[in-house]
Amino acid sequence: MRPILKILAVGALVIFACEPVRVKTHREKTYPPQPPSPPETALAKPFPGKSYSEAVSRWRSYQDLVEWLNKDFSLDRERLKKFEGRLPPPRSPEETFSLKSGIYIDVATFAKETLNRMHPAYQARIVVLLIRPNRANHYVCSFLKDGMLFIIDYGTPYQPLTGIHGPYPSLEEFKRFFEKNDPAKRHVEAVRYLP
Repeated sequence: MRPILKILAVGALVIFACEPVRVKTHREKTYPPQPPSPPETALAKPFPGKSYSEAVSRWRSYQDLVEWLNKDFSLDRERLKKFEGRLPPPRSPEETFSLKSGIYIDVATFAKETLNRMHPAYQARIVVLLIRPNRANHYVCSFLKDGMLFIIDYGTPYQPLTGIHGPYPSLEEFKRFFEKNDPAKRHVEAVRYLP
């Protein structure tokens, strides 16, 4: 009985193997050639023209700062990698403006100094998020507008966290936003103002 099963199995395979395969083809779409991708790291090129002082003297609100950050500022990925897990000394606002790049502490310092220079009523401060378990803290700039808290964060490689966020009634609300939108899903142990 066993040889009969083998013959039937081989016969079934032969029958199905001879079945014609129908392949449907579609005309290939043509796309215009893609330009080369820009390099991922920001090249530290000085900003021609206006100095930091000249630019800030023309800016009238936080919206001017945010517009510059959106248009001209880029994350310095080489510096971010170089200081991974460590806090480097922050660049001066003048240097950040000139290079048009930086990392979390550079842009937080730049935003704080710029906002307070434009309008001391913004009460801009640097905020630190104590992130665990990896102990790599993150720094952002907070400011007040109409009694509400706003956060400026352009020093992160994570797009959902990049930009201006708010209004928030408290830092705790920003902490919840950060944890919910952080692609790395890191836990924020605490959020505090730097002295």
